[in-house]
Amino acid sequence: MDELILLRHGETEWSRAGRHTGRTDLALTERGEEEALALAPLLKKRDLSLVLVSPAVRARRTAELAGLAGFETTPDLWEWDYGAYEGITTAKIREMRPGWYLWSDGVPPGDADHPGETVEEVGMRVDRVIERARAESGEVALVAHGHVLRVLAARWLGLPPADGRLFRLNTGTYSTLGYEHGKPVILRWNAPV
Repeated sequence: MDELILLRHGETEWSRAGRHTGRTDLALTERGEEEALALAPLLKKRDLSLVLVSPAVRARRTAELAGLAGFETTPDLWEWDYGAYEGITTAKIREMRPGWYLWSDGVPPGDADHPGETVEEVGMRVDRVIERARAESGEVALVAHGHVLRVLAARWLGLPPADGRLFRLNTGTYSTLGYEHGKPVILRWNAPV
């Protein structure tokens, strides 16, 4: 694999409000659609051998608007399952749990649709994605969500999944992972269009 291109989906109502959006399937806002369309020129000249996309509507729509036809969805790119914290902002969670930090404190289980997930479980999912991407020749693109892509970047570099905390990632941005002297590196991160 030459380069791994990461696209975070465009804005949704919940991402704009800072609400944890794991498995709740939300559409893009008008701004989110504009962000996704703006990604298209960056991808037009790329020769992609594989495009993997989260099953979420917001990710699939971003892929479509960015011009990524013929993509494959994979549940391994779903966003972190936030369990009982699904749809809640960090500020509200900290009213219940002062000092709470997702990356070190995790999430409690929620209902049947939101059982919750540890950062290590997210790491296992993205390890499978990385393994599959590295088996390809050429460039690979992934369209997914903020926290899962941050964990993926950490794992790409051989870091523990919780080190994804080091890589802020905004909506509608692109990042590129690759190699330098045969070692995994970040080539570009959180780049706006």
